[in-house]
Amino acid sequence: MTREAFPDQTLADLYDPLAMPKKLRDAHKKLDRAVDRCYRKQPFDSERKRVEFLFDLYQQLTAPLIEPPKKKRKKS
Repeated sequence: MTREAFPDQTLADLYDPLAMPKKLRDAHKKLDRAVDRCYRKQPFDSERKRVEFLFDLYQQLTAPLIEPPKKKRKKS
């Protein structure tokens, strides 16, 4: 909902780390803390560690959905 408060700004403008509105930055920090609490008691040390953790979890969850490569049959 916070994003809607800036309808005339592009995503590039809003997510520029040097120009991001404080209200939007605060909303992201609040969301990050909520995500952290869903997965562990301690917050992540950095944004990078949070993203790595979430991507690893995503891979674990989606791996069963990906069909393993079929073995090639030898020609007789």
